[in-house]
Amino acid sequence: MVVPWKAVGVLAIVLVGFGSAWQFQDWRYEKQLAEQAKLHAETLNQLTQAAAAAQQAEQDKRQALEQRLSASEQTHFRKMTDAQRDQDRLRDRLATADVRLSVLLDAADVAKGCDVPTTSSAGGVDHAAVRARLDPAHAQRIIAITDKGDRGLIALQACQAYVQEMSR
Repeated sequence: MVVPWKAVGVLAIVLVGFGSAWQFQDWRYEKQLAEQAKLHAETLNQLTQAAAAAQQAEQDKRQALEQRLSASEQTHFRKMTDAQRDQDRLRDRLATADVRLSVLLDAADVAKGCDVPTTSSAGGVDHAAVRARLDPAHAQRIIAITDKGDRGLIALQACQAYVQEMSR
């Protein structure tokens, strides 16, 4: 058997060419895959940074809201405390007879036979209008009612301020 060396040489060159082409393709695909991996990593990094920035912005907004709500709560607590202190002072003054509650009477009713003295105190601002003093127990009940009303109004203002802050 005669081996044609030219055919073997051509076959060897073809095989080396195929092998080289295969290696070249392999290198080219590896390069493309590396570029894709790099782009993918950069995209993920950008997304992570954007998510972190958004999360920080939300945390900042939440913290600002919590600070505003805390300030509002302190203001309303102070108003509630002041109202309670004022009511307590008034209640104490009523109990010690330091101050008396009175009501303004209709002059026409007095003329119809109501026996209420028509003198007014020098410190009055009603210009000698006819007044009747309330019983201290009734005055205490009136003060208790107004205290509850004041507390209700302050609580309502606090709720309204909270809703306004939350709706911003």
